[in-house]
Amino acid sequence: MTTRLGPLRQIDDGDLSVSYAEAGPADGPAVLLLHGWPYDIHSYVDCAPMLAAEGYRVIAPFLRGFGTTRFLSSETMRNGQPSAVAADVVDLMDALGIDRAILAGYDWGARSANIVAALWPERCKGTVSVSGYLIGNRQTGKLPLPPEAEYQWWYQFYFATERGRAGYEKNLHDFAKLIWRLASPRWGFDDATFDRSAASLDNRDHVAITVHNYRWRMGLAEGEARYDDLERRLAEGPDITVPTITLEGDANGAPHPEPEAYAKRFTGSYSHRAITGGIGHNLPQEAPEAFARAIVDADTY
Repeated sequence: MTTRLGPLRQIDDGDLSVSYAEAGPADGPAVLLLHGWPYDIHSYVDCAPMLAAEGYRVIAPFLRGFGTTRFLSSETMRNGQPSAVAADVVDLMDALGIDRAILAGYDWGARSANIVAALWPERCKGTVSVSGYLIGNRQTGKLPLPPEAEYQWWYQFYFATERGRAGYEKNLHDFAKLIWRLASPRWGFDDATFDRSAASLDNRDHVAITVHNYRWRMGLAEGEARYDDLERRLAEGPDITVPTITLEGDANGAPHPEPEAYAKRFTGSYSHRAITGGIGHNLPQEAPEAFARAIVDADTY
Protein backbone atom coordinates (compact mmCIF):
# COMPACT_ATOMS: atom_id res chain seq x y z
CA MET A 1 0.00 0.00 0.00
CA THR A 2 1.10 3.60 -0.59
CA THR A 3 2.48 5.25 2.55
CA ARG A 4 2.60 8.86 1.40
CA LEU A 5 1.08 11.00 -1.34
CA GLY A 6 3.53 12.84 -3.49
CA PRO A 7 5.70 14.27 -4.73
CA LEU A 8 4.07 17.54 -3.76
CA ARG A 9 3.63 20.35 -6.24
CA GLN A 10 3.08 24.04 -5.62
CA ILE A 11 1.01 26.54 -7.60
CA ASP A 12 -0.12 30.12 -6.97
CA ASP A 13 -3.87 30.70 -7.06
CA GLY A 14 -5.75 33.67 -5.70
CA ASP A 15 -4.48 34.46 -2.22
CA LEU A 16 -2.53 31.24 -1.84
CA SER A 17 0.42 29.19 -2.93
CA VAL A 18 -1.32 25.84 -2.85
CA SER A 19 0.51 22.60 -2.16
CA TYR A 20 -1.04 19.51 -3.72
CA ALA A 21 -0.36 15.94 -4.71
CA GLU A 22 -1.25 14.70 -8.19
CA ALA A 23 -1.68 11.19 -9.54
CA GLY A 24 -2.90 9.62 -12.74
CA PRO A 25 -2.74 10.74 -16.38
CA ALA A 26 -2.55 14.49 -16.98
CA ASP A 27 -5.26 14.22 -19.67
CA GLY A 28 -7.63 12.13 -17.57
CA PRO A 29 -10.95 13.41 -16.21
CA ALA A 30 -10.19 15.49 -13.12
CA VAL A 31 -11.09 14.55 -9.56
CA LEU A 32 -10.37 16.88 -6.65
CA LEU A 33 -10.11 15.18 -3.27
CA LEU A 34 -10.78 17.65 -0.44
CA HIS A 35 -9.75 16.83 3.11
CA GLY A 36 -11.29 17.86 6.41
CA TRP A 37 -10.24 19.15 9.83
CA PRO A 38 -8.02 18.14 11.59
CA TYR A 39 -6.78 15.81 8.85
CA ASP A 40 -4.88 16.26 5.60
CA ILE A 41 -4.38 14.88 2.09
CA HIS A 42 -3.32 11.49 3.45
CA SER A 43 -6.98 10.72 4.04
CA TYR A 44 -6.69 9.80 0.35
CA VAL A 45 -3.43 7.87 0.49
CA ASP A 46 -5.14 4.64 -0.60
CA CYS A 47 -8.04 6.13 -2.56
CA ALA A 48 -5.94 8.29 -4.91
CA PRO A 49 -3.97 5.40 -6.47
CA MET A 50 -7.20 3.50 -7.06
CA LEU A 51 -8.65 6.43 -8.99
CA ALA A 52 -5.40 6.99 -10.89
CA ALA A 53 -5.51 3.34 -11.98
CA GLU A 54 -9.01 4.01 -13.36
CA GLY A 55 -7.57 6.78 -15.55
CA TYR A 56 -8.48 9.84 -13.49
CA ARG A 57 -6.29 12.87 -12.98
CA VAL A 58 -6.36 13.07 -9.20
CA ILE A 59 -5.62 16.33 -7.36
CA ALA A 60 -5.41 16.35 -3.54
CA PRO A 61 -4.68 19.86 -2.22
CA PHE A 62 -3.81 21.00 1.27
CA LEU A 63 -6.53 23.44 2.30
CA ARG A 64 -5.62 26.91 3.54
CA GLY A 65 -3.94 26.57 6.91
CA PHE A 66 -2.71 23.02 6.28
CA GLY A 67 0.54 21.47 5.13
CA THR A 68 2.72 23.55 2.84
CA THR A 69 -0.11 25.70 1.46
CA ARG A 70 0.81 29.31 2.21
CA PHE A 71 -0.70 32.76 1.90
CA LEU A 72 1.09 34.88 -0.68
CA SER A 73 0.80 38.03 1.44
CA SER A 74 1.19 38.65 5.14
CA GLU A 75 -1.52 41.30 4.76
CA THR A 76 -4.26 38.85 3.72
CA MET A 77 -6.80 38.06 6.42
CA ARG A 78 -6.45 34.53 7.77
CA ASN A 79 -10.04 33.80 6.93
CA GLY A 80 -11.57 30.40 7.59
CA GLN A 81 -15.15 31.14 6.55
CA PRO A 82 -16.57 28.32 4.43
CA SER A 83 -17.14 30.39 1.29
CA ALA A 84 -13.47 31.42 1.27
CA VAL A 85 -12.29 27.83 1.63
CA ALA A 86 -14.61 26.78 -1.20
CA ALA A 87 -13.54 29.67 -3.44
CA ASP A 88 -9.98 28.38 -3.07
CA VAL A 89 -11.11 25.23 -4.89
CA VAL A 90 -12.35 27.21 -7.89
CA ASP A 91 -9.17 29.29 -7.91
CA LEU A 92 -7.10 26.10 -7.89
CA MET A 93 -9.08 24.68 -10.80
CA ASP A 94 -8.45 27.90 -12.72
CA ALA A 95 -4.73 27.80 -11.96
CA LEU A 96 -4.49 24.17 -13.09
CA GLY A 97 -6.53 24.76 -16.24
CA ILE A 98 -9.33 22.43 -15.09
CA ASP A 99 -12.71 23.44 -16.47
CA ARG A 100 -14.84 20.77 -14.75
CA ALA A 101 -14.10 18.15 -12.14
CA ILE A 102 -15.68 15.67 -9.80
CA LEU A 103 -15.36 17.05 -6.28
CA ALA A 104 -15.23 14.64 -3.37
CA GLY A 105 -14.66 15.15 0.32
CA TYR A 106 -15.65 14.84 3.95
CA ASP A 107 -15.93 17.38 6.77
CA TRP A 108 -14.58 20.78 5.58
CA GLY A 109 -13.87 19.16 2.22
CA ALA A 110 -17.44 17.95 1.77
CA ARG A 111 -18.74 21.40 2.67
CA SER A 112 -16.47 22.97 0.04
CA ALA A 113 -17.64 20.44 -2.55
CA ASN A 114 -21.26 21.26 -1.67
CA ILE A 115 -20.63 25.00 -2.00
CA VAL A 116 -18.86 24.76 -5.35
CA ALA A 117 -21.59 22.47 -6.70
CA ALA A 118 -24.29 24.88 -5.53
CA LEU A 119 -22.71 28.17 -6.63
CA TRP A 120 -20.57 27.07 -9.60
CA PRO A 121 -22.42 24.02 -10.98
CA GLU A 122 -20.83 24.55 -14.39
CA ARG A 123 -17.46 23.69 -12.83
CA CYS A 124 -18.64 20.51 -11.16
CA LYS A 125 -19.26 17.29 -13.06
CA GLY A 126 -20.46 15.52 -9.91
CA THR A 127 -19.83 15.22 -6.19
CA VAL A 128 -19.25 12.62 -3.52
CA SER A 129 -20.07 14.02 -0.10
CA VAL A 130 -19.64 12.31 3.26
CA SER A 131 -22.52 13.28 5.58
CA GLY A 132 -24.48 14.85 2.78
CA TYR A 133 -25.50 18.51 2.59
CA LEU A 134 -23.30 20.64 4.83
CA ILE A 135 -24.07 24.14 3.61
CA GLY A 136 -25.03 26.32 6.56
CA ASN A 137 -25.25 29.97 7.53
CA ARG A 138 -24.44 32.08 10.54
CA GLN A 139 -28.04 32.80 11.48
CA THR A 140 -28.66 29.08 11.86
CA GLY A 141 -25.38 28.76 13.73
CA LYS A 142 -26.63 31.18 16.36
CA LEU A 143 -29.63 29.03 17.23
CA PRO A 144 -29.42 26.68 20.23
CA LEU A 145 -29.62 22.94 19.73
CA PRO A 146 -30.88 20.22 22.09
CA PRO A 147 -28.36 19.55 24.89
CA GLU A 148 -27.01 16.30 23.47
CA ALA A 149 -26.38 17.95 20.11
CA GLU A 150 -24.69 20.93 21.77
CA TYR A 151 -22.43 18.52 23.64
CA GLN A 152 -21.17 17.08 20.35
CA TRP A 153 -19.96 20.56 19.36
CA TRP A 154 -17.87 21.06 22.53
CA TYR A 155 -14.76 22.06 20.60
CA GLN A 156 -16.64 24.84 18.80
CA PHE A 157 -17.46 26.44 22.13
CA TYR A 158 -13.87 25.90 23.27
CA PHE A 159 -12.58 27.76 20.21
CA ALA A 160 -14.93 30.64 21.00
CA THR A 161 -12.67 31.57 23.92
CA GLU A 162 -9.11 32.88 24.01
CA ARG A 163 -8.32 30.02 26.36
CA GLY A 164 -9.46 27.67 23.60
CA ARG A 165 -7.23 29.33 21.02
CA ALA A 166 -4.25 29.13 23.38
CA GLY A 167 -5.07 25.55 24.34
CA TYR A 168 -5.36 24.41 20.74
CA GLU A 169 -2.05 26.03 19.85
CA LYS A 170 -0.29 24.57 22.90
CA ASN A 171 -1.71 21.06 22.60
CA LEU A 172 -2.24 20.93 18.84
CA HIS A 173 -1.35 17.31 18.13
CA ASP A 174 -2.95 15.92 21.29
CA PHE A 175 -6.12 17.87 20.51
CA ALA A 176 -6.23 16.54 16.95
CA LYS A 177 -5.67 12.98 18.09
CA LEU A 178 -8.59 13.30 20.51
CA ILE A 179 -10.83 14.50 17.66
CA TRP A 180 -9.71 11.56 15.52
CA ARG A 181 -10.60 9.11 18.29
CA LEU A 182 -13.97 10.66 19.08
CA ALA A 183 -14.96 11.02 15.43
CA SER A 184 -13.90 7.48 14.48
CA PRO A 185 -14.21 5.41 17.67
CA ARG A 186 -13.71 2.07 15.90
CA TRP A 187 -10.82 3.08 13.64
CA GLY A 188 -7.64 1.57 15.03
CA PHE A 189 -5.18 4.02 13.47
CA ASP A 190 -1.58 3.78 14.68
CA ASP A 191 0.80 6.55 15.72
CA ALA A 192 2.58 6.58 12.37
CA THR A 193 -0.70 7.15 10.53
CA PHE A 194 -1.65 9.99 12.83
CA ASP A 195 1.80 11.59 12.83
CA ARG A 196 1.93 11.62 9.03
CA SER A 197 -1.18 13.82 8.92
CA ALA A 198 -0.57 15.76 12.12
CA ALA A 199 2.57 17.28 10.60
CA SER A 200 0.29 19.29 8.28
CA LEU A 201 -1.25 21.03 11.30
CA ASP A 202 2.07 22.74 12.02
CA ASN A 203 1.31 25.24 9.25
CA ARG A 204 1.88 28.71 10.70
CA ASP A 205 -1.69 29.80 9.87
CA HIS A 206 -3.47 26.65 10.97
CA VAL A 207 -4.65 27.82 14.39
CA ALA A 208 -5.85 31.16 13.06
CA ILE A 209 -7.80 29.55 10.21
CA THR A 210 -9.35 26.90 12.46
CA VAL A 211 -10.42 29.31 15.19
CA HIS A 212 -11.79 31.82 12.70
CA ASN A 213 -13.80 29.12 10.94
CA TYR A 214 -15.64 28.06 14.07
CA ARG A 215 -16.04 31.56 15.48
CA TRP A 216 -17.43 32.77 12.16
CA ARG A 217 -20.01 29.98 12.12
CA MET A 218 -21.26 31.11 15.54
CA GLY A 219 -21.38 34.78 14.56
CA LEU A 220 -18.47 35.63 16.84
CA ALA A 221 -16.07 36.76 14.11
CA GLU A 222 -16.53 38.69 10.89
CA GLY A 223 -15.50 37.51 7.46
CA GLU A 224 -14.47 39.51 4.41
CA ALA A 225 -16.84 41.71 2.45
CA ARG A 226 -15.75 40.17 -0.85
CA TYR A 227 -17.54 36.95 0.18
CA ASP A 228 -20.77 38.64 1.28
CA ASP A 229 -22.65 37.84 -1.93
CA LEU A 230 -21.61 34.20 -1.78
CA GLU A 231 -22.72 33.96 1.85
CA ARG A 232 -26.05 35.59 1.03
CA ARG A 233 -26.69 32.97 -1.64
CA LEU A 234 -25.58 30.14 0.63
CA ALA A 235 -27.86 31.36 3.43
CA GLU A 236 -30.80 30.60 1.13
CA GLY A 237 -29.92 26.90 1.23
CA PRO A 238 -29.42 26.38 -2.52
CA ASP A 239 -30.16 22.98 -3.99
CA ILE A 240 -27.36 20.93 -5.53
CA THR A 241 -28.26 19.98 -9.06
CA VAL A 242 -25.17 18.05 -10.16
CA PRO A 243 -25.01 14.22 -9.87
CA THR A 244 -24.17 13.29 -6.29
CA ILE A 245 -23.57 10.28 -4.10
CA THR A 246 -23.62 10.85 -0.36
CA LEU A 247 -21.96 8.47 2.08
CA GLU A 248 -22.19 7.82 5.81
CA GLY A 249 -20.22 5.48 7.99
CA ASP A 250 -21.98 3.38 10.59
CA ALA A 251 -19.66 4.59 13.36
CA ASN A 252 -19.34 8.32 12.69
CA GLY A 253 -18.81 9.94 16.07
CA ALA A 254 -18.75 13.49 14.75
CA PRO A 255 -21.87 15.67 14.53
CA HIS A 256 -23.70 14.89 11.29
CA PRO A 257 -27.23 15.11 9.87
CA GLU A 258 -29.35 12.09 9.08
CA PRO A 259 -29.69 11.27 5.36
CA GLU A 260 -33.44 11.86 5.44
CA ALA A 261 -32.80 15.45 6.48
CA TYR A 262 -30.89 16.41 3.35
CA ALA A 263 -31.91 14.05 0.52
CA LYS A 264 -34.25 16.61 -1.04
CA ARG A 265 -31.39 19.11 -1.32
CA PHE A 266 -29.95 17.04 -4.15
CA THR A 267 -32.21 17.56 -7.13
CA GLY A 268 -30.07 15.91 -9.81
CA SER A 269 -29.18 12.23 -10.08
CA TYR A 270 -28.68 11.15 -6.48
CA SER A 271 -28.16 8.19 -4.20
CA HIS A 272 -27.07 7.61 -0.63
CA ARG A 273 -24.87 4.77 0.61
CA ALA A 274 -24.43 3.57 4.17
CA ILE A 275 -20.94 2.17 4.69
CA THR A 276 -20.74 -0.52 7.35
CA GLY A 277 -17.92 -2.17 9.27
CA GLY A 278 -17.22 0.37 12.00
CA ILE A 279 -16.51 3.24 9.60
CA GLY A 280 -16.18 6.64 11.20
CA HIS A 281 -15.82 10.26 10.17
CA ASN A 282 -12.68 10.00 8.04
CA LEU A 283 -14.45 7.73 5.60
CA PRO A 284 -12.03 8.01 2.64
CA GLN A 285 -9.16 6.70 4.75
CA GLU A 286 -11.20 4.15 6.68
CA ALA A 287 -13.08 2.79 3.64
CA PRO A 288 -11.05 3.84 0.57
CA GLU A 289 -12.56 1.27 -1.78
CA ALA A 290 -16.11 2.45 -1.05
CA PHE A 291 -15.11 6.08 -1.48
CA ALA A 292 -13.28 5.49 -4.76
CA ARG A 293 -16.17 3.39 -6.10
CA ALA A 294 -18.61 6.21 -5.31
CA ILE A 295 -16.50 8.63 -7.36
CA VAL A 296 -16.38 6.30 -10.34
CA ASP A 297 -20.12 5.70 -10.09
CA ALA A 298 -20.95 9.40 -9.74
CA ASP A 299 -19.01 9.98 -12.95
CA THR A 300 -21.45 7.70 -14.81
CA TYR A 301 -24.67 9.30 -13.57
